[in-house]
Amino acid sequence: MFNTDLFQSVQPQLPDSYKRASDEELISRAYERKHLLGEDLFVPGHHYQKDDVIRFADETGDSLQLAQVSANNQRAPFIVFCGVHFMAETADILTSPHQSVILPDMRAGCSMADMADKDQTERAWNHLIDLFGDTIIPLTYVNSSAEIKAFVGRHGGATVTSSNAKKMLQWAFAQKKRILFLPDQHLGRNTAYDLGISLEEMVVWDPIHDRIEQGADLNQVKMILWKGHCSVHENFRIDHIRHLRENEPDRKILVHPECTWEVTQAADLAGSTRFIIEQVEKAAIGSKWSIGTEMNLVKRLQSNHPEQSITSLNPEMCPCLTMNRIDLPHFVWALDEIFAGRLTNQIKVEESIAKHAKLAIDRMLGV
Repeated sequence: MFNTDLFQSVQPQLPDSYKRASDEELISRAYERKHLLGEDLFVPGHHYQKDDVIRFADETGDSLQLAQVSANNQRAPFIVFCGVHFMAETADILTSPHQSVILPDMRAGCSMADMADKDQTERAWNHLIDLFGDTIIPLTYVNSSAEIKAFVGRHGGATVTSSNAKKMLQWAFAQKKRILFLPDQHLGRNTAYDLGISLEEMVVWDPIHDRIEQGADLNQVKMILWKGHCSVHENFRIDHIRHLRENEPDRKILVHPECTWEVTQAADLAGSTRFIIEQVEKAAIGSKWSIGTEMNLVKRLQSNHPEQSITSLNPEMCPCLTMNRIDLPHFVWALDEIFAGRLTNQIKVEESIAKHAKLAIDRMLGV
């Protein structure tokens, strides 16, 4: 049974009045609070947020981009981050001490980020050093906890985004012979393969059983992929592509590199969220797309580009459940709490963790 006392020690219960309020009431109050708070408030909104929340965003973008623009906005002491937990952590790491980062609902997490924790990673590192010696450098996708970013920072590594992953792998291979890539095996595999590394030169580390998943010639291993994945992007399958190829061969397939290797290889194009948006924005009128990424973004692209035909690669796809924890009631509650002088659901990364996590981020930005 769910322990409500434990949950309330992390996040107070959302008052019933917000649950009972109509969307019209909540929208009106959100606009009023934003107006009254003025430049004291900054609202970054991730591309995967639902429309009734993203409408209030001062800036939209991907996770690292939003953390950076939050840091650049030195005027606002209050940042209400409409995304998930690891994104709010990154914003707290990069912003100034006088700024407070608020996550409207603490349950807005990320299953991928949760697939690698500090203890698992420390154990894996010790095992891998025993196997490979001092030949490994760690990289972590920004879709990871502050503790994992800090681990990577302490061991000479850096963070990566889906946009710069190729460049960061090239940087890492200039440092060491092998890379431990956390926590998304698919982004790591797809990126390494695009750089000419064969599948035979990659292995998967299983953090549950503390072992390399399949037999391999350890001497030729270059990529050690953490056994993690995005629960949304793994739902795009090769049978979806086969169906489209048979029934709509003129429809281009565009997917995110968090999809499996088989799907990205079979697609016409694969790239980051920003890449996906840019491909649609510059496409000709009448272009046909089937897109393999989060459903809120697909729907927004459909709405913003009615001159094109846009569908989801998986017709049964639903939005990211944890990202959708940020809803109108929680968003308005966060604004009301700030207005009342309370910092409910503040994200605060310990200084010892933030220091090394920022080192990993700064190494990436330096590249």
